[in-house]
Amino acid sequence: MDFRSSKPRLMCIVSALLILVAAGSTQFVYSQEAQNRGRQNAAPNGGADQKSQSGDLELLPVQGNVSMLAGAGGNITVQAGRDGIVLVDTGLAGMSDKVLAAIRPLSKGQLTYIINTDHRSDHVGGNDVLARTGRPLAIDRASQASVMIIAFNTVLDRMSAPTGQVAPTPEKGWPNDTYDTPQKNVYFNGEAIQVFHQPGTTDGNSFVFFRHSDVISTGDILDPSEYPIIDLKAGGSLQAVIDGLFRLKQMAVPADHQEGGTMLIPGHGRICDVADLDVYHQMLVILRDRLQDMIKRGMTLEQVKAAKPTRDYDPIYGSTTGNWTTDMFVEAAYKSLSAKPDPAASHKAN
Repeated sequence: MDFRSSKPRLMCIVSALLILVAAGSTQFVYSQEAQNRGRQNAAPNGGADQKSQSGDLELLPVQGNVSMLAGAGGNITVQAGRDGIVLVDTGLAGMSDKVLAAIRPLSKGQLTYIINTDHRSDHVGGNDVLARTGRPLAIDRASQASVMIIAFNTVLDRMSAPTGQVAPTPEKGWPNDTYDTPQKNVYFNGEAIQVFHQPGTTDGNSFVFFRHSDVISTGDILDPSEYPIIDLKAGGSLQAVIDGLFRLKQMAVPADHQEGGTMLIPGHGRICDVADLDVYHQMLVILRDRLQDMIKRGMTLEQVKAAKPTRDYDPIYGSTTGNWTTDMFVEAAYKSLSAKPDPAASHKAN
């Protein structure tokens, strides 16, 4: 064999390999830089909320018949098809007209169901306006409701002020199809939709599983943009949020290496998969264990805050300004973990 004649060919092969290696290195560096920029630019209050301030909405296909509408103050899950449209949550009241304009082209059918995951204004604010535009299924028209609004019964209690006080929300936006069982089932657009009661940030949270599309709308039990907003007065607790996340982990099935498969639409922030769910759940379990240890050692709330138990997670989930700060989360978590069990509630459960 004449090695001299093969030398040019060998040099070409070596050059090609060097180019490929250089290109791969460049791509890796770019990928790492993009991830770092994403972490640095992750806003504590979530991209969807920032978009709502500028009035922009973004409709993102998720999977199957399900999309996510971001920018209305909270994420809105949209299922659209031949039968009409289902919304999970409706965003802030001031964004209702833009939400309606965004969902109208998705189906020739009417808005038929609204499912509320809790009673906060960024979840139910658009109920009143949007409910007036739809039409229920024939079997539901006897109720004379424009749209069937599904929620756990405590959501109706808090929206309607049954104690005689002035209701915080218009009557047209109240849930008219409440449930007080572990779950409620609906079949729409050729898909089974399961609404599960899951206490978390309040005692009335729900999450919604679109079975054929393999998408779960989690509400505020999962919020990759910030620490969970625990409403102690409404029965929320850190442990309840952790329990809810664990239940989601049992239901969601990843496609490969915790990626893909079941997709999750959180109350705020980006579309998630099981890997994101695992990270968020693990973070809260670690913080719970730290706080429980501090409580057992007799540390006061002020001492716990001074110790900064969330310091390593604050760049991702924390905030020093806005409606939900890191200090507020630590205080709510501390109080929920140090609260003594209610004997009356335990007696009722038995």
